[in-house]
Amino acid sequence: MFFSKIKKRDGRIAEFDQDRIKDAVHKAFLAVELGDGEKALIVTIEVVKRLEEAFMEKMPSVEKVQDMVVEVLKEKGYGKVAQEYQDFRNKKEELRNLRDMLGIEPKLTVNALEVLKARYLLRDENETLIETPTLLFKRVANAIAKIDRTYGEEPQASEKNFYQMMAKLEFLPNTPTLFNAGTDIGQLSACFVLPVHDSLEGIFNAVRNMALIEQTGGGVGFNFSSLRPKGDIVRSTKGVASGPVSFMRIFDTSTEVIKAGGKRRGAMMGILDVDHPDVLDFIVAKQNPKILSNFNVSVAITDKFMQAVESDEAYWLVNPRNSERVKQLKAREVWDLIMHSAWASGDPGVVFIDEINRHNPTPEFGRIESTNPCGEQPLLPYESCNLGSINLSRMVEEGKIIWRKLRETVRNAVHFLDNVVDANIYPLKEIAAITRANRKIGLGVMGFADMLIMLDVPYDSPEALNLGEQVMRFVEEEAHKKSREIGESRGCFPNFERSIWKEHYSAFRNATVTTIAPTGTISIIAGCSSGIEPLFAISFMRKVLSGARLFETNALFEKVAKARGFYNAKLLEDIARTGSVQKIAGVPDKAKRLFVTALDIDPIWHVKMQAAFQKFTDNAVSKTVNLPNTAKVEDVRKIYDSAWRLKCKGVTVFRYGSKPEQVLYIGEVKGKEGKFVSAQSEYAGGCPTQNCPFPA
Repeated sequence: MFFSKIKKRDGRIAEFDQDRIKDAVHKAFLAVELGDGEKALIVTIEVVKRLEEAFMEKMPSVEKVQDMVVEVLKEKGYGKVAQEYQDFRNKKEELRNLRDMLGIEPKLTVNALEVLKARYLLRDENETLIETPTLLFKRVANAIAKIDRTYGEEPQASEKNFYQMMAKLEFLPNTPTLFNAGTDIGQLSACFVLPVHDSLEGIFNAVRNMALIEQTGGGVGFNFSSLRPKGDIVRSTKGVASGPVSFMRIFDTSTEVIKAGGKRRGAMMGILDVDHPDVLDFIVAKQNPKILSNFNVSVAITDKFMQAVESDEAYWLVNPRNSERVKQLKAREVWDLIMHSAWASGDPGVVFIDEINRHNPTPEFGRIESTNPCGEQPLLPYESCNLGSINLSRMVEEGKIIWRKLRETVRNAVHFLDNVVDANIYPLKEIAAITRANRKIGLGVMGFADMLIMLDVPYDSPEALNLGEQVMRFVEEEAHKKSREIGESRGCFPNFERSIWKEHYSAFRNATVTTIAPTGTISIIAGCSSGIEPLFAISFMRKVLSGARLFETNALFEKVAKARGFYNAKLLEDIARTGSVQKIAGVPDKAKRLFVTALDIDPIWHVKMQAAFQKFTDNAVSKTVNLPNTAKVEDVRKIYDSAWRLKCKGVTVFRYGSKPEQVLYIGEVKGKEGKFVSAQSEYAGGCPTQNCPFPA
């Protein structure tokens, strides 16, 4: 070879490594389902040969090498591969240009940029983009920081802090805030709960209110237990009631229409009390995948019911119209039906409603009966909450947690979310009233699985549970301190004197402060793992919103593989067939132990991790317990029983393949999407269906 160096884009000189060409070409072959290391090697040999001829006495640039790759691919008849290679090259160039504009170190991924362009960046009336990621973060920071003036504070410092922690991908607020802050819409919350009253007027008023919320990007939870059961008398018409499940279909159809024209799909939580006469119909309602497709459904489980399950006793069903007992059922048989249904379809989940209300911060103002669509935010009727998550992967440096940086981010994030309560333009006056009276916020985390890997801690280990508790305890303590400080300077939330916090603090700004949300699209933007979920795959195919396909590998795995000398594109191809490294011969045992995926883990670790974070979370924790396709009903029972004993506020399971439509497919299990694990653009982990995670 006549040259041994190559000139990079920034002018630096590096060693020429032809394996880098081979790996990049191999990934391009993989992206069009032509994974063949032999073909990639042949192309690479030809590229190197031509480079040697063209650069006998001078040094090639990276751009010249890539041009040569495209040329050779086309000549050898691999036009689609050449196009894939060039498309990815163009997207990387766009990212480099954006990074220069941002002036910061963290890199947006190609898919993150695609999601931002498709969903978040503002467009003019001709649908032309008029915003960059830089301008997005500046728009949001400016809109939220200016609230400081309301309290006699100058907003400049806050605006800078808010911008930097978003631009550095250290904290991101929930999606509606990114969508709507600084715009005419101005609705900034992700989570709402609406009451459903037992009359035709009450039901359709709830449908109308739901539509107004979903139109602005919010998700809504309902408890349908006030509706009289199927077959009950309707005195006004001399007819009979059709029951909660039938009326839920009206909400479902309305959401289907709304989501067709919105920026993101609508989602709802439907809850029914375990003692409602229609509970059996409710439990099996989603066995038909075409019914209630926009709903997550959960049964509200009481302590009394669980005690009846444990003692194998009967319990009463109660008509909500007149509080009369109508029938007895064996509690254990109802619990069994929930297990069978959840095994078969992923629904229903359960919410432990008494456990939720034991932590209700404002019990004098009502009993909590429902949550937002993913269950992490219990709310009173008409209440809303805005969420945000700290990217824990940005809080680790050289294998250690930077607690000082985490503290500063927590404090700035609480300030940000509290300002959102004031900046928000609420869709209903009832929502504005109770939200401002309680000022609930929900600060959570994402990138926890990444943090564990960076600390060399396996997800399914006692050390990981301890670390989860330690991190969330720190986040909650610091968040509470900041809420108390804001309460002292700006005033407490109006219902403070009649809240549980009166006994603990002299001042407190927010009735709740912490929540663990399923960070779907915002974790894609941040380039980290979702919420507190484990990784869903190590290597896989990503279907981006533009219609293209990207071959992705977890960046931390790629870094470890290169550092330890076992990296190559063929290895990544083998991993991508199942997403797991556990049965891959070329991966060392230590790396296998560290890089576990959601389906590699014994399901009980999912529940244990949820419980670990719940100990130090004001609201609740969104967490999916992933089960392999081969799981049995007894496995589901073990999960639900454990969640109850560990004092989780709810639990959801998903057995792979139990729904006909998913956003994650494993090639060797279901070949519909090809021979590799295939993930949709906005899937980051958790429940792999269209309807499970409503990304915060």
